[in-house]
Amino acid sequence: MLYFLASPTLTITPHIQKGIQIDKDQDFRYLGNLVEYTNVLVVNNKLPVKNISELIAYAKANPGALSFGSAGVGSSNQLSAELLKQRTGTQMLHVPYRGNAPAMIDVIGGKTSMMFDITGTAINYINSGKVRALAVTSKERNRALPDVPSMSEAGIEDYDVTGWYGVVGPAKLDDATAGQIEKALKTVSDLPEYRKQMEKVGYTISLRSGKQLKSRIDNEYRLWGEVTAKAGIQAAK
Repeated sequence: MLYFLASPTLTITPHIQKGIQIDKDQDFRYLGNLVEYTNVLVVNNKLPVKNISELIAYAKANPGALSFGSAGVGSSNQLSAELLKQRTGTQMLHVPYRGNAPAMIDVIGGKTSMMFDITGTAINYINSGKVRALAVTSKERNRALPDVPSMSEAGIEDYDVTGWYGVVGPAKLDDATAGQIEKALKTVSDLPEYRKQMEKVGYTISLRSGKQLKSRIDNEYRLWGEVTAKAGIQAAK
């Protein structure tokens, strides 16, 4: 059996959920990374900031005045905000919701100041002028939002949050089968229509080998372990 894996499953969830029975080092054979997606930081239109520098200055001048919504405790968009807080030394109130949609509604309505949302789902709100986009979380700009800078462009050092989807199989998957699957993933990734549709909704084609995917998971696992510990988001014992 193959699994289509979202990045938080092995990089964030083990730090948050109680008694999770997944061992990223023993349970899987990593086959490849298919696409990446970024979050984008959006703010309520009435918030008097136009860019990240102004947001940070506002947060420092008004401690505790800013709040951010998320899809829930331990969600990837909460951790995007926690990383921003830690990189900039700012304080903002976390308001968890049951999903991104209600969180976005309250940003639009002004009940919360801002949120990080998946670029593909935030595009319509941004393009319709319902919220203001300040930055995307990847190192480079997103093709779907070419006028929105990256966090690093905006001056936030060592900030790169990029979600991804990959394919994994059981740990005992044989080499021949694994090789065939990796070849098939490359074939799919090279299809023009596939690339067009993925990029249209904010995804970036990012084919990586199973070995590269495993290295990426290890690095992100360490990062989110540090962020969750510092933010006090501890896995229940």
